[in-house]
Amino acid sequence: MAEITAALVKKLRDKTDAGMMDCKKALVETVGDYASEDAWLDAAADWLRAKGISKAAKKADRVAAEGLIGVSVAGTSAALVEVNSETDFLGRNELFQKAVRTISDIALKNGGDVVKTQHAAVPDGSGTVGEMLQNLVATIGENMTLRRATALTVSDGVVASYIHNSTADGMGKIGVLVALESTGDKSRLTDIGRKVAMHVASAKPLAATTAELDPAVVEKERAILTEQAAESGKPANVIEKMVEGRIRKFYQESVLVEQAFVMDPDVTVGKFIEMAGKNMGADVKLKGFVRYEVGEGIEKVVSDFAAEVASMQKN
Repeated sequence: MAEITAALVKKLRDKTDAGMMDCKKALVETVGDYASEDAWLDAAADWLRAKGISKAAKKADRVAAEGLIGVSVAGTSAALVEVNSETDFLGRNELFQKAVRTISDIALKNGGDVVKTQHAAVPDGSGTVGEMLQNLVATIGENMTLRRATALTVSDGVVASYIHNSTADGMGKIGVLVALESTGDKSRLTDIGRKVAMHVASAKPLAATTAELDPAVVEKERAILTEQAAESGKPANVIEKMVEGRIRKFYQESVLVEQAFVMDPDVTVGKFIEMAGKNMGADVKLKGFVRYEVGEGIEKVVSDFAAEVASMQKN
């Protein structure tokens, strides 16, 4: 048996752009009597191409800022996932949608742990979630990634979900989960939670309560407001009151329970939940929320399509 050295694995990686472990496996699978080392490398490269691994690796550095948000709900738990693609068109592809649905189900079983989800086995026996996406990259021709996943659970109550700009059942461009703890009627709770989730999709709160706001975010806002107020030239005690007033307004704009409810701006979201609980005859407690929007925070690359086509013609 020919020796598989680190140097040989590196040569295959340089030749195909595939991962180190994939290259080692390719060499193991194609080991045999070859006239030269290059012939062995060619055979291993062909093996990688046949498996779609080389093709997928070459697309892995492309920016994937489109895609779908997927949701799965079971009992008192629910999970959100973001699976990215290069183009918006792929969101309407049935193979991609099926993959997103599979991934959200697996994420739910793994408590929203993205690493565990990535390495979890796919029910059809075709490998892990990561391998499933890699195979799709090779089949469809776009880079795809599982970017993030989160799950919420309540001991008694519901985790309501809402998908905005729905592309298919349980998936779209914006996904929200709202966890409500209560002994009240579950169907009424779900309706309350869905209304709050629709508000979250629109209002983009930073935290559920003031106490849950990131202190660094508050301090940064306070510093900006203080600098702005100082430009008025007013006394320090007046500036301090100005800043505190503006911080309260910041809370009203950024904290879910302090925001004016989009369906009834005369009450806050917190008051809406409280009143809904009283009408139902059971206390309702907001345990948390999650909001995902496709591509948020990803720097998108705007390409010159004509130049890209011209470049392809030269190759």
